[in-house]
Amino acid sequence: MIKKKIRHIQRYRDIVYAFTKYGFGFVMKELGLLDLLAVPKRVFVEGNKTLKTRTTGERIRMFLEELGPTFVKIGQIASTRPDIIPAEILHELVKLQDRVSLFPFDEVKRILEEELADSLENSFAEFSETPLAAASIGQVHSAVLLTGERVAVKIQRPNIMSVIETDLEILQDLARLAESRINWVERYQIRTIVEELSRSLREELDYENEGRNAEKIAKQFSKDTKVHIPKVFWVYTTKKILTMEFIDGIKLNEIEKLHQEGYDTKVLGEKVVHAIFHQILIDGFFHGDPHPGNIVALPGQVIAFMDFGMVGRITPEMRSLIASFVIALMRKNTADVVRAITSMGLVPEDVNVKQLHSD
Repeated sequence: MIKKKIRHIQRYRDIVYAFTKYGFGFVMKELGLLDLLAVPKRVFVEGNKTLKTRTTGERIRMFLEELGPTFVKIGQIASTRPDIIPAEILHELVKLQDRVSLFPFDEVKRILEEELADSLENSFAEFSETPLAAASIGQVHSAVLLTGERVAVKIQRPNIMSVIETDLEILQDLARLAESRINWVERYQIRTIVEELSRSLREELDYENEGRNAEKIAKQFSKDTKVHIPKVFWVYTTKKILTMEFIDGIKLNEIEKLHQEGYDTKVLGEKVVHAIFHQILIDGFFHGDPHPGNIVALPGQVIAFMDFGMVGRITPEMRSLIASFVIALMRKNTADVVRAITSMGLVPEDVNVKQLHSD
């Protein structure tokens, strides 16, 4: 218990230091954490230097990278929201999708051999020491199985579980503090958002769960030749290792490359929209993190989904209400839109209904 408290205090100081270092100390000051944790004045000087040389987007990205996996995941989620995030900040957050810091191959090998209870050489015919990509929770290496199949192997970062658990507890504390001190925060239900993020991240830490998610979504498209879900190799999969079919495609945000290779981006866009609506409205089980790093184009105008750690589930009743909401939007029917979102439970009881209609 004492070690846990010490770890929390140290992590709190890391967070406060990062906020001030990158010029966002005013947030910590408003929460009353600067005096509490006795942050040195020199931090503010460093923060001011950073302000002069970096854009806001760069500072936010660097701040999230410095604080590690939990905060990188928050940035990745934000990077898919051009509707609320300014373009100059979004441009930097997109870099968090697959350009996260790497961990050494010695650690990769150690984790693999511990999880598979065998040597790397006995498990794979080939294994690349250079990662294909690094994500917030793990990094991916290409390999070839002894049976000849080319695969992508995702290995969880060392000691990631304790780091994320500490961060999530601190985020919950900060959310409670913010709701009690800052008027507008409570309206956005920040604590509920943090609780949902916590549930999702804990699920992502179990790669066996991710493998099951992939197979469940694969069944949805078993008869659709234009949507591909990579195969899971269960013999080489554990809670910390996920081995899947290697997918060599072009990311959907690489527009010029897609055009050069002869892809019809309109067709690809329509296929993505149809695939996501099918998951949400027909099956009620859907990919919860469909950023451009997780969807690629394959030859023949085929799209492939990857990374199934974050998924969503919707009840039949909610699917019906979402369908009603979409139809109401298409028809530009204000009354039906309000009726749908009210039935979803998204409208507070004390809302001014006339003003809501007007808005």
